[in-house]
Amino acid sequence: MSNATAIGSLPAIGKLPEKMFAQVVRQDRFGDPRTAFRVEEVEIPRIKPHEVLIGVMAAGINFNNVWAARGIPIDVIRIRQKMGEPYDFHVGGSDVSGIVYAIGSDVKNVSVGDEVVVHHGYWNMDDPWIKAGKDPMIAPSAQIWGYNTNFGSFGQFSVAQAHAVLPKAPHLTWEEAAAPTLVGTTAYRMLFGWEGNVLKEGEVVLVWGGSGGLGGQAIQLATTVGARAVAVVSDDERGEYCKNLGATGYINRNDFSHWGIPPHWTDNEGQKEWTSGCRAFGKAIWDILGEKRNPDIVFEHPGESTIPTSIFVCEAGGMVAICAGTTGYSAMVDLRYHWVRQKRLQGSHGTNDEQAQAYNQLVVDGKIDPCLGEVYAFEDIGEAHYDMEQGKVVLGNRVALVGAPKPGLGRK
Repeated sequence: MSNATAIGSLPAIGKLPEKMFAQVVRQDRFGDPRTAFRVEEVEIPRIKPHEVLIGVMAAGINFNNVWAARGIPIDVIRIRQKMGEPYDFHVGGSDVSGIVYAIGSDVKNVSVGDEVVVHHGYWNMDDPWIKAGKDPMIAPSAQIWGYNTNFGSFGQFSVAQAHAVLPKAPHLTWEEAAAPTLVGTTAYRMLFGWEGNVLKEGEVVLVWGGSGGLGGQAIQLATTVGARAVAVVSDDERGEYCKNLGATGYINRNDFSHWGIPPHWTDNEGQKEWTSGCRAFGKAIWDILGEKRNPDIVFEHPGESTIPTSIFVCEAGGMVAICAGTTGYSAMVDLRYHWVRQKRLQGSHGTNDEQAQAYNQLVVDGKIDPCLGEVYAFEDIGEAHYDMEQGKVVLGNRVALVGAPKPGLGRK
């Protein structure tokens, strides 16, 4: 008979059961997230000296565990086993709100009983890159917590490195607190993490997918420094949502048809037509701003369909920062608009501690809305990932309740 605590509750601190319920992915179930995820009973993992055991109240849903469920582009279970991990399953989840139940012997920054969230930057503390004082998120050992690593937030207990554990904003419910950290810290790094192209007061940022989890955070982060955000969306409802978050205005991408890889530069007629589409798109930005002003930063993640336009409309000396490729990875850059105008195409991935702490303080201070979109039951985590993969409209971020018995709890 199971001694695991029922979903919707957590045991008393100091009285850990041996096992827990988790949403588990196994290799023989790779595919549709609705069947890849299955509730199983697994042993509660033991923590290392630099780790923290967190009782999960709510878990954020991100696209990375759609990939984990599919087993593409990588099999995270196989890779971890090659590195010596004994587990033949994956418990994902890269956003969490919860309560600290145990700390390792080397942990100094949190205590048992603290209410916390976790950022998704994960790395080997002994990595020579990190010991040299370089950005840990670029280190060879850098990974994404709850995707590359096991025992993320889709179980009743999760294991996190202590450096990534941050205080929960007291004014947020458990589900609100679990919603924004991965997308928010990712957006913070994109906008403020690259010296020479740090978003400043009075500047303009073009935000692709403005109504999504990443976009909603980028818009709000822009407003905190007095910058102007122009959102790109697929309909007016999403556009109005972006304006409510602080965007100066929005562009409906369906008003344009020049997306994708443009014609070869030797195709004069094709290039003329494609350039005309880019110029019309750029003019739409000017019309929103009320001046002929190009974006200083373009906040990118669609990739293949949009990179050519992003490079074209970006201000001279500006930056296109990209963290994903949701429309594909074979992006094309016309170098004539790149080297002559001295624009920057900057890859951005994850977060480091300094960036995550700065972002989380904005949340704690009430300057950033977590943009909670839809709340799922623990049993529906697979369905939540399927909905995300299929593009089901949710304005904001998806979250599943785990230890919290109902929405609305956790606010002080």
